Amino acid sequence: MAVNNTPNPPLTPTHRTDTLHIGQSIKAELSQQGRTITWLAGEVHCTRENLYKIFRKPWMNTDMLFKISRALDHDFFADCSAYLKTGRSSSRIGR
Repeated sequence: MAVNNTPNPPLTPTHRTDTLHIGQSIKAELSQQGRTITWLAGEVHCTRENLYKIFRKPWMNTDMLFKISRALDHDFFADCSAYLKTGRSSSRIGR
C-alpha cells in the first residue's frame, strides 16, 4: 500500500466555504453609515486602492481591522466572535 506523504494545505479562510467575509462586512458598514471610501482611507491612513483590496478579502490583518473598527465605531471583532460561536453571520455581517 502506498503512503501519501503530501502535507495537507494549511487551513485558511480561503479553504472554507462558510467563512465570514470581513471585507464585505466592512464595506456594508461603511455604506450603512453613509461614509465614503476617501473618508475611511484618511481615518486609517491608507490609500483608497488599499481599501478596495480589503473589501475583496474574506480575512485581513488584525491591526488594520482594529483601525477600521475604531474609525467606524463598530466592533468587527465581536462580529467575528459571534460568527465563530454560531457558524453564521449576525444581522450586521455580510449584508
